[in-house]
Amino acid sequence: MERLKNKKVLIVGIGRTGFTLINFFNRLDCNIRVTDIKPIFDLNKAVKKLKRIDPAPEMTFGEHKDDDFLEADIIVYSSAVDPNMPQLELARSRGKEVYSEFGLANKLCKKPVIAVCGSYGRTTVAHMIGFTLKQDGKNVFVGGTNDSAFIEYAMLPNSDEIDYVVVEVSANQLRRLENFHPRMVVFTGLSETYPDKNFTSASEYIETKLSIVKSLSPDDILIVNFDRLANNAFFRNANCQTYWYSRRSFVQLGVMNEVQGTHFHNRRVHSNINHHSEFVVTKMRIIGQNNRENLLAAITACKALDVSDKAIGICIEKFPGIPHRLEFVMEKNGVSFYNDSKAETMEEMIKSLESFKQPVILIAGGKDIEEIEFEPYVDDVIKHGRVLVLVGESKERLNRALGDHPQTYIVGSFEESILFAYQKSRTGDTILLSPGNPSTDFFRDYEERGNYYKKLIYQL
Repeated sequence: MERLKNKKVLIVGIGRTGFTLINFFNRLDCNIRVTDIKPIFDLNKAVKKLKRIDPAPEMTFGEHKDDDFLEADIIVYSSAVDPNMPQLELARSRGKEVYSEFGLANKLCKKPVIAVCGSYGRTTVAHMIGFTLKQDGKNVFVGGTNDSAFIEYAMLPNSDEIDYVVVEVSANQLRRLENFHPRMVVFTGLSETYPDKNFTSASEYIETKLSIVKSLSPDDILIVNFDRLANNAFFRNANCQTYWYSRRSFVQLGVMNEVQGTHFHNRRVHSNINHHSEFVVTKMRIIGQNNRENLLAAITACKALDVSDKAIGICIEKFPGIPHRLEFVMEKNGVSFYNDSKAETMEEMIKSLESFKQPVILIAGGKDIEEIEFEPYVDDVIKHGRVLVLVGESKERLNRALGDHPQTYIVGSFEESILFAYQKSRTGDTILLSPGNPSTDFFRDYEERGNYYKKLIYQL
């Protein structure tokens, strides 16, 4: 850290991570410049926020100037930036220190890293592992996500006391990432789709994803989803200790003696890593088939780290979920409240509704976007929603689409939607905010909507 002090630093890309990097380098008394390819009129809010920083960084918008890159001692870019862009290559050729945010954090991190990879459930699995390790008395940092960048670890006043660093790792973060050697890798699955903005082909995307496994040694640990990846020879032949997890029974699959790991059998979770453990999941706080799969990944990782069964049991019963993603908020007078504000498409809303065994009281609606068609989803909404409370710009169009539903109500404000839903509830009901529409009619983003929803619930 000392060698970074008083350096000329260029930060490429002004998003949430960019502001975190400014905060980091300001603490080191660095001379900071920021650059973003977007024109200044597209970055109004960001520019206002930048000008409030003391000392305010210098700024270049609408272009990337070669001189900015050549004058800097250190250049750090966000994961959204192409690591092969010409100015970064020019800086490398002139001997400049060039890092991604993730790469710089990795260079500064001297603690054991647990990397959660794959195309599904990364954020939830990472937080589950972190939550369980904390129950076992460990000091843990969880990051690598939009909410908490990896570089925040280096900003902790007690970073020397951290036992484990749990990071969510995307394919973007793995591009041109050097010397990344996690102690454990959790691989949840591989999607057939890939972000064509950042990768030229599916094979390049998959190869980048898998590169992290190649770094593992026989002393390292790999946790793999058996249901999705058991037929992949790459994982079967990985040069490390490999443990598997499955929603199906290893006994019934006939692989009980072939693989070590965690599986469902006779309505219990069984794990044969280090010592045999059984866990009952009927009291699991978060809901949904995907979250059960995420839980299996977390249990497998924690068992491989020899975490106590007691700590794992606490995770099963107490882990509340990720904010705004089917997050359990609280129970009041026998009514459970869930915050799924991040579900801003009808597909995501239906997926969330299907996670509940009984029909729910659904709060839906938001910004009206004409391209969003509601009709294809009407049957599923009616099936899973006992009471529908509609709010926001899209409420009238949603109401017309849901004409056959016997208990559909339109309310005038977001505050009224929560109060009305609670008035319509009875003991044992679930009230779910799962909008199916963007938040920007009333709110800045889904996080502001979800946080306000929770605030109103606590005030009931």
